[in-house]
Amino acid sequence: MTRPARIAILTVSDRAASGEYEDKGGPGAESWLREVITSPVEIARHITPDGRETVAARLRDLCDGGADLILVTGGTGPAPRDLTPEAVSDVAEREYPGFGEEMRRASLGEVPTAILSRQTAVSRGRTLIITLPGKPSAIATCLNAVFAAVPYCLDLLGAGWIETDPAKIRAFRPKGK
Repeated sequence: MTRPARIAILTVSDRAASGEYEDKGGPGAESWLREVITSPVEIARHITPDGRETVAARLRDLCDGGADLILVTGGTGPAPRDLTPEAVSDVAEREYPGFGEEMRRASLGEVPTAILSRQTAVSRGRTLIITLPGKPSAIATCLNAVFAAVPYCLDLLGAGWIETDPAKIRAFRPKGK
């Protein structure tokens, strides 16, 4: 077993960053994590305005600062300021398209506009970055769809350790791991 995971939640929103809108995505993601993860973890929430360069710079800082997992909420739609996937691509060393495919598949069961969402997952060094919608219920849908693979992915990246409550999410690790 390795050290506990350090998790950063980054909300991407001009309005939340300026204080004119209450961030609901960050608290929603943190609440979901705290219900599912049973091992010790450090969770820190951050807010940044939309914008490709701004988001990419913040992601670099979080990766370089030792985050093992970054959940990014917001900025994944088709609006002109929704540039989170482009910012994530700017910092990515490897892409994991299956995450986005599975999150959209799960979301399509709830809303037909899920096909407009541009969720993805990438890694930079030992950090896994997953993009999510901004709405707490949509965040839960997406994390429920993919989180079983996250602990083992972190293991393979050499990142911190995560255990989950198997009654909520049964994390997959090959036998003997």
